[in-house]
Amino acid sequence: MCGDKACSSRRNHSYLRRRQIKHTIPEPKNQKVNRQRRGSHGGRPTGFDSTTYKRRNEVERCFNALKGSRAVATRYDKRAYVFHGTVTLTAIRLWLRH
Repeated sequence: MCGDKACSSRRNHSYLRRRQIKHTIPEPKNQKVNRQRRGSHGGRPTGFDSTTYKRRNEVERCFNALKGSRAVATRYDKRAYVFHGTVTLTAIRLWLRH
């Protein structure tokens, strides 16, 4: 399940609502205009919290930075605790660089 503007369909929103997952998907301008044009039949505007969306972006960028390490991206380790150590070591290296 993605969480960007391309995934802001009614079907995705209803799926998230059924699963009681609070979404942070912004509504594209064309969908907003179409909803407003339909009036009361267009439904309510989607809930969107820009602060949560910014935090989501930070988390995504962190995952992408971690996947920059070949050992994390390919996961050659057989044991979970070894992989956890690899991710931790990669996170420390990223933290020291910045």
